[in-house]
Amino acid sequence: MAITTTINYPHNTLPVPLQEGYGLRSVSPVIRSEMTSGRARQRRRYLSTPTVASVSWLLTERQGQAFEAWFRDALSDGAAWFNMNLRTPNGEAPKVCRFTDIYEGPNLEGGNLWRYSAELELYQRPLLPPGWGLFPDFILGSGTLDRALNREWPTL
Repeated sequence: MAITTTINYPHNTLPVPLQEGYGLRSVSPVIRSEMTSGRARQRRRYLSTPTVASVSWLLTERQGQAFEAWFRDALSDGAAWFNMNLRTPNGEAPKVCRFTDIYEGPNLEGGNLWRYSAELELYQRPLLPPGWGLFPDFILGSGTLDRALNREWPTL
């Protein structure tokens, strides 16, 4: 079951998170049970695996005011899910996410910029659709295939 939301990060007025310190950390989908024989049994715990993204922003005073007001009013102090464009190995695309807790900051960063940091929980791990993992050669060769289809072959 996919979750949807009508709340969007205000991309038109606030910047995307900084690349500095940005990273993704997936929650393990595996449960492991130690057996008395010394071996262990492993199995998948769930299919919808959340991922945590560490993000930070450098904002002006006005942007900081807008960010804090959006967090409070649109997200009910961070409790609501929202759509935000985030970069992953699959490219930049909208992800459904929410804050895991209140943001850290604002901390003054030289001059008049304020640093805010937070952890975002992505509803699903940003992966290719199921089935593609069976064909890694197609994934790795997709650039060649794309060039062949779009540049080399004549249009019909």
